[in-house]
Amino acid sequence: MDSAAPYLTDRANDTAAGQVLSLVAGLIDTADWLYDHWYLLALAIAVCWGVGEQVVRRLAAHASAERMALELVSTRHFDPSLEEIFRRGVQLARASTAMPWWAPRRAKAVQIRLRADGSTPLRYRIEGPAGGERLLSITPFGPDVTVNRARPIVDEPRTHTVRAEFILRGKLTSPLREVPLSPDPLQPLVDAVSDLRAELGDLAEIRLDIQRAPKWALRARRLQLMGAARRSERREAQRAARWLRQDASGIEDSLGWQLQQLLTDKPGSGFGRRLVMPPVPRRVEPAEALGKLAEDDHLVRIQLLVMCASNTEGRSQARLAQLQAAFDVFGGRSRWAMRGWRLGPWRIGADHWPTRRGFERRWNLGHCQPPRANWVRLEELTGLLKPPTVNCRLPVLAGDLPTFAFGESELLLQGIYRGPDGRERLVATYAEETLFEVGVGKAGSGKTERALAQAIGWGHAGGGLIFVDPHRDSWPRAIPFLAHDHLMPRIALVDLNGLGPNPRVSSWNPLGMHHGQAAHEVVEAIADAYASALAWDDATAPRALTILTAALTVLVAINGAACQAGRPEDQATIFHVRALITDAAFRKGALAAVAGRVDEETLAWWQSVFPTLPPDAFAVVLNPIARLAANPVTRAFLGQPGGVYNIRAAMDSKMIVWVCPGGNGPTDRLLTALLARDLLRAARSRRDTPEEKRVAFRPYFDELITLTGAAPETIASMFEDLRKYRCHIHGMTQLLSRLPTPVRLSLVQNASTLATTAGSKSAIAPITAEWGDNPSPDRVATMERFEHYVSMNVRGRRVGPIQLRGPHLDDVFAAQARPQQVPALERAALANAQALPLDQLTDQAAKQLGRVAAFLGAHSPAGAAAVHLSKEKEFG
Repeated sequence: MDSAAPYLTDRANDTAAGQVLSLVAGLIDTADWLYDHWYLLALAIAVCWGVGEQVVRRLAAHASAERMALELVSTRHFDPSLEEIFRRGVQLARASTAMPWWAPRRAKAVQIRLRADGSTPLRYRIEGPAGGERLLSITPFGPDVTVNRARPIVDEPRTHTVRAEFILRGKLTSPLREVPLSPDPLQPLVDAVSDLRAELGDLAEIRLDIQRAPKWALRARRLQLMGAARRSERREAQRAARWLRQDASGIEDSLGWQLQQLLTDKPGSGFGRRLVMPPVPRRVEPAEALGKLAEDDHLVRIQLLVMCASNTEGRSQARLAQLQAAFDVFGGRSRWAMRGWRLGPWRIGADHWPTRRGFERRWNLGHCQPPRANWVRLEELTGLLKPPTVNCRLPVLAGDLPTFAFGESELLLQGIYRGPDGRERLVATYAEETLFEVGVGKAGSGKTERALAQAIGWGHAGGGLIFVDPHRDSWPRAIPFLAHDHLMPRIALVDLNGLGPNPRVSSWNPLGMHHGQAAHEVVEAIADAYASALAWDDATAPRALTILTAALTVLVAINGAACQAGRPEDQATIFHVRALITDAAFRKGALAAVAGRVDEETLAWWQSVFPTLPPDAFAVVLNPIARLAANPVTRAFLGQPGGVYNIRAAMDSKMIVWVCPGGNGPTDRLLTALLARDLLRAARSRRDTPEEKRVAFRPYFDELITLTGAAPETIASMFEDLRKYRCHIHGMTQLLSRLPTPVRLSLVQNASTLATTAGSKSAIAPITAEWGDNPSPDRVATMERFEHYVSMNVRGRRVGPIQLRGPHLDDVFAAQARPQQVPALERAALANAQALPLDQLTDQAAKQLGRVAAFLGAHSPAGAAAVHLSKEKEFG
């Protein structure tokens, strides 16, 4: 038994050795077979990789199908801090992981889309996992940014499309340049797309995908960087040692060193060579070697894709070059560069095989497969993590401010806008949104020319207007462009300047009832006009107001009776206030005729209170009327019983009425106050018409200082009330501070369009203050002539202030000029206003007291004798 044990042991050892040899031989044979059939191994690996890639793609596509989109719209005052932007970046990084556990990493990303297609300057959208919507809907930016749920964007195919992917070039561990927030870091991108033209199919879109950095990839990259840093340090140490040895050898072999050794007294100094200690490799500091990759916090991987398209050849390539230049702003030791290769004049990149298909898949599905070098910290993306701020200068596109088209009734001309590409276009606002407009500027700066261009365009489009110009200069300037056959029946001229030897004047009876006015509204309008022009109120002139109101009530009642009797030519005028107060016989007949038409309280006042008033109490009422009567033009204009001027009818029939009061003296101010108050009364009377049937009407007031000096409360009420009745005021003035306080406050508060030309800083400051001094008064004061800064309302939001050049009639409406038809228009405008020679109207006004007295005698038998005496006194 003992002798057999060694034999069995040796046999077992031989068996084990044989098995090992057989295994080694098998492995060798297998390796040899694989070497001979390597293509089978490669095919198996490729099949496994392909199957795995298809599975990952399907899972990623399924995960990406459930994505949400948010659109962020910032206000013009959006001014975030760095901390707010950083917190937004943290939200985006956190939201990128809000995916199911089985979702591949390429689907776990949040995408920022910056898009421009000519409709808006730059749309800012965020797309990402549906699970991150709640997190991303509430931003740290506060109320200055509105977050809206966005719909998918469907683009029509363009003829020419270019694509590009940007990667970080330079030192991997170096950050991008720290771009300040003022001006906005998005400004270069906005400038690059500012000249997009929607009609040419231009489109530019930037997509930035943000993905949280995987830990294993970060560790691997750190190991790689540390190893590279250590190898580099060892190479530097070896290079330094080699140079040191070479330097030492060269010195010891030199003749000078040898002579020095022979002459020295030190023993042993001439024997042997100097011992050279090689430098030790410097310790590699992780913070220095890893740079921005040293810390895990707020480190992300990004993918930057760009696509530009157009229906015009060459525009998409030029756009991509502009965007590439815009990204250079972010470059420092690390910079953005297009991915691909350049071979002479050709560039192989995302537009070519084999990368184009992968680009389109990532673009369409929102997958993030960033290059290995695209590691950044959130601080480097500060400029892209927020919408445009207050420090971003946005261009004005056709979608923001419509282009004016002649004859379009929906548009109102505003001026000439010069785009970033140098192209100029006429811009407009929507008529239904332009409720009130204010233009400020020094004399001769073009504010009246701009208003004329707007009024002429509105008139040609079929709109009604009244242009009130105390100086009459606007009428000869406008008539060559209004002298069209289809406009002549709608144009009326009320000229009170009395030019020529026997001028033709229209007529107006403020007390007339032949147009169907309400009696109490007529009385109130005239009394308020007097009070406004003469600065009367219940505290300073209560007796004058009482006397005037009582007199107007009686005269309006007389006119109502005359119209009811079918004798409108027998109506009283405002000049009969004097006869009613000073002529006892006329007063007795008038009171007898209206006994059943006025209330008992008014009759009792005339019978009991009026006789007790001293004679000097009437002077304050009669003096303004006497001044009106002393002027032959105003006497003729206001002294006709059946006045033609009817602003309510002009509103409803879309008339174009030019009113030239004739000056700014006391008499002219009273007449202007009467006209303004009548306009307010007429507009308010439109409440009898359903709102949808009220025709838009636009009064233009040139020289507001003159007009408001006569009727400040009336003009203020217009800016406050007339919007409800579709009567929209446009006012021009040289100095906003010269306007009465009620007018100035109402005007600025309700202005849909606010414009100013150049002028003194003190005059411009109240306007620029409404814009937050952006632009500043210094900048506006130095503008060229005919340049305007204008803020407008378009589609419910404010546009501007932007700089426009005022439209010049000879340029903008050159095709509409008809100078040869000016005489015909002059005749038609006077005919439509039923203007008659001044001497004829003066004669009719002088005889009107007798006609009224005769009518009263016929309708009040008790006072017939007294009225007869008054007639004899009038005719002598």
